[in-house]
Amino acid sequence: MLVLGAQELGLDLKTRQIDQLMSYLRLFDKWNHAFNLSAIREPEAMVKLHLLDSLSIAPVLQGETFIDVGTGGGLPGIPLAIKFPNKRFTLLDSAGKKTRFLFQVKQELGLDNVTVENLRAEQFRPAEGFDGVISRAFASLPNMISCCAHLLKADGRFWAMKGQIPVEELKEIEPEYALECCHNLKVPGVEAQRCLLVIKPNGKSGSL
Repeated sequence: MLVLGAQELGLDLKTRQIDQLMSYLRLFDKWNHAFNLSAIREPEAMVKLHLLDSLSIAPVLQGETFIDVGTGGGLPGIPLAIKFPNKRFTLLDSAGKKTRFLFQVKQELGLDNVTVENLRAEQFRPAEGFDGVISRAFASLPNMISCCAHLLKADGRFWAMKGQIPVEELKEIEPEYALECCHNLKVPGVEAQRCLLVIKPNGKSGSL
C-alpha cells in the first residue's frame, strides 16, 4: 500500500526510504500503546492517515530548513525527513514523552537531518529562522502565526495542512499575512478533504 500510494502521489521512494518509513510505523505502533501517540491503531489506516497523509505535501514543498510545530509523534516531520534526506527538519513538541519517542526514532533510523526540541513554540528561540513552518492540525491560523511568527525567515512561508479551507481564519490573518496558494491534496485511500495552505508575510492575497 505504501509503495502504490507513494506512486499515486508522484513520489519515487528508494528501497531504503520504504524500509525507514515502515520501521518508523512499527516503532510508532509499539510506543503508541504506552504513550498514546495516536487514536489510530489499525496498520493499514496508519499507512494512509499517517505516512501518505504526511507525504502528500512532498511534491510541492519548497525550501531547505523546516520546523514541524506540534509534531506529536513526528507527523508530518519524520516521513518528510525520510523523503528529503538533504533537507533539515526540526521537530518541536512540548510533551516530553513524545519527544523521547522522536529521539528514539532519530537514533534507530539514523536520521541525521532531524533535530528534536522539547519546548512550546513560543519558548523556542533558534539562532536563525526557518524557510518553512509546517503544521498539521496544530492550531487555527491566527494562533499558529501568533505562536510561530518568530520562527520564520523574512522570506519564509507557513505550510498549514488543513481539512477544509478555513475561510474565516484566512480573513483574520490579513493584512499582515496573505494566502500565497492553496493546494488541494488527494491522499490515496482517504476520502476526507485535505488542503495545504501556503502563507507568506505581507504579500498580496492568492486565490482559493
